Amino acid sequence: MGLELYLDLLSQPCRSIYIFARSNNIPFEFKHVELFKESVLGKKPAAGSGAEQPHAGPSHCEGAGKVSLLKKVPALKDGDFTLAECTAILLYLSRKYNTPDHWYPADIQKRAQVDEYLSWHHANIRASAPKTMWIKVLIPLFTGQPLPSEKLQEVMEGLSSSLKQLEERFLQDKAFIIGSEISLADLVAIVELMQPVGVGCDVFEDRPRLMQWRRRVEDAVGKELFFQAHEMILNIKDLSNIQIDPELKEQLAPVLLKVLK
Repeated sequence: MGLELYLDLLSQPCRSIYIFARSNNIPFEFKHVELFKESVLGKKPAAGSGAEQPHAGPSHCEGAGKVSLLKKVPALKDGDFTLAECTAILLYLSRKYNTPDHWYPADIQKRAQVDEYLSWHHANIRASAPKTMWIKVLIPLFTGQPLPSEKLQEVMEGLSSSLKQLEERFLQDKAFIIGSEISLADLVAIVELMQPVGVGCDVFEDRPRLMQWRRRVEDAVGKELFFQAHEMILNIKDLSNIQIDPELKEQLAPVLLKVLK
């Protein structure tokens, strides 16, 4: 049995694993998981859209639940071995497939720098960036309530502070976060920052240093792969016309309305 990756490319951790595996020519079977199943976000692309493998085939939501004890994506199955959590999967793949050293350097200090960023990332960039999608797209979609501008402003202020630290503390005047070559730190960072971009909050605008870094990351993994992996998130506004499963709306709307208060 070969390597199986259970992913939904609307998820930024899933995109980092997908891009990493594809850019390093790691052979795997793509198991497309629809986080919201067929009810809302499980929309298939229109015929002739040019979408590649990630959009093809049935959903593997149930399979992902069996693979991951945490019942969430990303999830990895390699023979009888299963694994969850983005960082753990990225490190497993880098070690098993002996990917180029720049991704997770053997040098103990450079490796520590990657670890430092990955630890910082979760409490900072990841704590704010995904909220933009919920506030601008998903909450209005489920609740029918108008966009709470004060909530978005609050999130963007927190994200702006984190971006300042990313630039000044981590990126500085380097090409990439830990030096002259791309690492797992850059990959995890970029997919997170594409989440607000997808909903119209361009965090790279008026930040030339960050924009130049983004372009270097795109070039390092390949622009075609980068944009193909982000196709779903960059078209997420199309969801505004989707009919929501009434049962799912009834379940989630009250919970999401609390976020609006």
